[in-house]
Amino acid sequence: MNPSSLRAHPHEIGVPPQRGRTSAIRQLVLQAPAPVIAKALGYHDKTATRLVTEAGGTWSPYAPDDHTR
Repeated sequence: MNPSSLRAHPHEIGVPPQRGRTSAIRQLVLQAPAPVIAKALGYHDKTATRLVTEAGGTWSPYAPDDHTR
């Protein structure tokens, strides 16, 4: 399968793809810090932070930085 056929299939069976993507990202930001999810998926930090707030997450004490030192 290729991306275009994968994208078309949910639409054909009546599943709106945008809602599924947003729901999946909201679930991810509840399980991990928003900056980590943003970097992994190519989202802007502010977008991921907004999604975690909308989802009711509490990752505010997470300090994004290089912790390898």
